[in-house]
Amino acid sequence: MGWLLCYLVTLLLSHILSFCTCQDQIVPGQYISGNMTLVSSLETFSLGFFNPENSTKYFLGIRFNKFPNTASVWVANRESPLDSPGFFMLSSDGNLVVLDQAKKLVWSTNASVSASAMNHTTGLLEDTGNLVLSFEDVTLWQSFDHPCDTMLPGMKISLNKKTGQQRRLTSWAALDDPQPGKFTLGIDPKVPVQAFIWKETTPIQRSPLYIGKDIRTAFQNPGGTAFFLSYNFDVDDVYLTYIVSDSSVKLRVWLDPTGLVKLQFWQNSSKTWLEQGTSPPVHNCDFYAYCGPNSACRSGEPLSSPCKCLTGFTAKFPNQSAVGDWSSGCIREKVLTCGNGIQGNFSKLEKVKLPDHSVLLNNRSMNECESECRRNCSCTAYAYVYATDGSNIGTCLAWFGKLLDLVENFNNSRHDIYFRVHGSELGKKGLSVNSLKRTLVIAIVSAAVGLLTITFGYFFWKKKLEKKGGGKNDTELPIFSLRSMLAATNNFSEANKLGEGGFGPVYKGILQENQEVAIKRLSKKSGQGHNEFKNELKLIAKLQHTNLVRLLGCCMEGDEMILIYEYMSNRSLDKFLFDPFEKTRLDWDTRFRIIQGIAQGVLYIHKYSRLKIIHRDLKASNVLLDGTMNPKVSDFGMARIFDINQIEANTNKVVGTYGYMSPEYALYGHFSEKLDVFSFGVLLLEIISGKKNASFYRFENSLTLAQWVWELWKEGRGMEVIDASVKETCRIHEALRCIHVGLLCVQEAPADRPTMSSVIHMLEVNEATSLPPSKEPGFSTCRNSSHVTTYSNNVVTITLPDPR
Repeated sequence: MGWLLCYLVTLLLSHILSFCTCQDQIVPGQYISGNMTLVSSLETFSLGFFNPENSTKYFLGIRFNKFPNTASVWVANRESPLDSPGFFMLSSDGNLVVLDQAKKLVWSTNASVSASAMNHTTGLLEDTGNLVLSFEDVTLWQSFDHPCDTMLPGMKISLNKKTGQQRRLTSWAALDDPQPGKFTLGIDPKVPVQAFIWKETTPIQRSPLYIGKDIRTAFQNPGGTAFFLSYNFDVDDVYLTYIVSDSSVKLRVWLDPTGLVKLQFWQNSSKTWLEQGTSPPVHNCDFYAYCGPNSACRSGEPLSSPCKCLTGFTAKFPNQSAVGDWSSGCIREKVLTCGNGIQGNFSKLEKVKLPDHSVLLNNRSMNECESECRRNCSCTAYAYVYATDGSNIGTCLAWFGKLLDLVENFNNSRHDIYFRVHGSELGKKGLSVNSLKRTLVIAIVSAAVGLLTITFGYFFWKKKLEKKGGGKNDTELPIFSLRSMLAATNNFSEANKLGEGGFGPVYKGILQENQEVAIKRLSKKSGQGHNEFKNELKLIAKLQHTNLVRLLGCCMEGDEMILIYEYMSNRSLDKFLFDPFEKTRLDWDTRFRIIQGIAQGVLYIHKYSRLKIIHRDLKASNVLLDGTMNPKVSDFGMARIFDINQIEANTNKVVGTYGYMSPEYALYGHFSEKLDVFSFGVLLLEIISGKKNASFYRFENSLTLAQWVWELWKEGRGMEVIDASVKETCRIHEALRCIHVGLLCVQEAPADRPTMSSVIHMLEVNEATSLPPSKEPGFSTCRNSSHVTTYSNNVVTITLPDPR
């Protein structure tokens, strides 16, 4: 019988050892189940199956070890609860898994494990509370990268600006239900210098703006031990973490099921958990309303009127605001008109929590920050703030729209904001005496010149235009004098300058009745000249479409040739699309609307206008955006008129912008409406990817944007094309369809490219409708043309002489 007893003891020991041979780790062949646990090396944390109070469901979780009444700080199978304790082990593919009693897979780390590592991985519960899957000291997966409702010291809440990947806290559904709840906490993907709490998709609480590289805010916890909230900005990553000065401190920051952020701290003296909570939702004073220092926006006190209107504003619906409903916010008491000095008035609000939707303007001094906002009528406010990290580096912030979630006297803030008001609100305070005199003189002169022009000058200038243009003026456009242009632009001052293209500089101007316009002045140094001016004048005057910029008039006097357009307050598309901060204003819906609008505008000139027109220079800088971000195609100086039945034409003078030209046009001068289709395809891929086509020419033998997209598309990696700033929020099927349409448009052979009618149809069809397969794109690198000697970097329109 001795041998039998020995055998049974050996069998029992081997069975026990198969549960777990080490306190803090699990290796292949081991598992935990039932009441068994892993315990970290210093016994701070334990991992095992648990069922919450008042619940019959079981979860695998990590909690503080040997501390009573401790909730789990991390849960593995929170989306797949079990009816009884399951098994936690390493699977044959090397991943950590949770199985139910029937050995069915419930949860997995889903790490990419090489074949050589599959039977040699290890699961380790670190004393930080981090569960790590590793192979030979290489971390394959860790729970800190997949937080639940709790942030432990050293854990990061992060946003990768390059890939769009985010780490967020997600609340429990209830105190006794670890399944995902309605509230999440993370970094704002549109404005990465602030954090948010969202209820589903609605923001309900917003942090202050964190300006700087490594911002640390010290806190005193209930036990008297200091810890730091650290907000860091790496090249690609923005992350928020807690740093504890004493590693023995037991604390957690958690997002509770009601959406409040709380700090729980273990107090050794009383052997209890102490808890502190943050203020309730603050995102409720919107649209030029702001919170006072004692309002419900900050303290949570149930005041009947938590918000106030800024100077110069009044409640939109006084009856609603009187009972505490500020959802409609405030409106201006007097209509704000820009021009004649009125745009120079700003009112100061001190020591505030800066509003939401800020735009960072890089490399601006304090004076330049003010000037930038002053000369842009769409700029509603600006602030020049110094880094929160104490580095004393100034940063220019601007707001282009309604001010949301503005709080006065916020937590000892030292930030001031200057918001635009009507001139009468400040009396003479907003302008100097000289500025007022100059404003008055300009206004009087402008009015007088305008009146004389309208009354006496129309026929004179019309005849002069006919003589200069070599024929009858059939544009039916108003003719403006040079004096009126000088008055409207303050003598073409630099302060009024909006930009410059191949044609020449463009200025913001104010006509009679405070009408804002864009004034395009032919440069003496421009490669374009009188013919291009006449071409644009003749063409665009006959075009009327919501997605084409509207020409309001012209001026031809002496050597001056000037075109007057409607003013586009949001400038050109490239200013937003290729700026890492401005692009955050282009959410997916806006981008898709811009794509559709451009397509409608191009279809109109190809098919439905009085003239059939080929634009020949379609690019991001030639798409302007109005106040509501609707696109308008502009710059028809290079356009060509086709006969209604004409299909293609040839030219010995290739004009356009490098990178947007189709191969047959760049190499041989052949062009048709398929040239515009090719350019549209490149532009569409830029809008989806947020990448500038010209950037692919910076390195020798580099790919074009179209070829880069094509390589990813062939490999089934189309998702990698989508701009990281919209990847999380876009409708995937729409984005992939746009990429497919873009590739169809940039195919080598013109016959393979769709018409603009087909493009619009393909963009509008539903997800289930299939599109034709695309072929390898044409690259338009002028690889066979030794005659091409000049080009632009996707900025200035150029002329390429005499291609083959």
